[in-house]
Amino acid sequence: MRLHQYADDSQLYLRVTVSNTVVAVQCFAACVSNVNDWMRASRLRLNPAKTEVMWLGSYQQLKQVDIDDIPILSMQVKVAETARDIAVVLDSQLSLSSHVAALCRAGFFHLRQLRPAVRSMTTTATKTAVQAFICCHLDYCNSKLYGLSDGLLRKVQSIQNAAARLVTGARRCDHITPVLRQLHWLPVRQRVEYKVACLVHQSLAGHTPAYIADDIQLVTDSDRRQLRSAAARTCLVPRTHNNFGDRSFNAAGPRV
Repeated sequence: MRLHQYADDSQLYLRVTVSNTVVAVQCFAACVSNVNDWMRASRLRLNPAKTEVMWLGSYQQLKQVDIDDIPILSMQVKVAETARDIAVVLDSQLSLSSHVAALCRAGFFHLRQLRPAVRSMTTTATKTAVQAFICCHLDYCNSKLYGLSDGLLRKVQSIQNAAARLVTGARRCDHITPVLRQLHWLPVRQRVEYKVACLVHQSLAGHTPAYIADDIQLVTDSDRRQLRSAAARTCLVPRTHNNFGDRSFNAAGPRV
């Protein structure tokens, strides 16, 4: 079992096979009970009503899991289809389709609120407002969007396209590429790759936590030192077996 903590938010991860889900639920319930005993001894309170439980896996794996309620202390917590993790909406298959839908709703909502105001604003002021209300949402944790399907990325790109047209006054029928180039805005896919590349650079420079930095390894630090790529400060790309592996940071980072 693994633990993740951020401020007052705690997350427990338990990796099991489909055949061992019953044992996993018992182990999870016992762990939460132990945590509750420790918190009670420290004059703290664990609120089971604010606890969310979610199965993560492929569509085929999730179809075989028939446990919908998890015992948490004195309550039966319903297994959730989605959960919010610091403004990121995670779904049970990690497809991020729910997150993209939430991102589109928020982006177009802010665009509708800004549209009447930009009539009395300069272009510079409009660009600043769009950067503050729209682009910040597109860039927040956008490295998680690496490897998503073209359909989902097109939905996110539509937000940026609408924001660019709002700033420049371009029409819907105008080609968007020259407009983005005029604003010096990278398209969404390139913004995602740029964020991943920045994380790799920070990892190599020692400016990231260990659980991120440990995923990046240079060829010179491995047993492949005899390769010609070892002299080019190339990152070692691990071998993956599915789309989840391709999207993970330890594979996506070195590849970018």
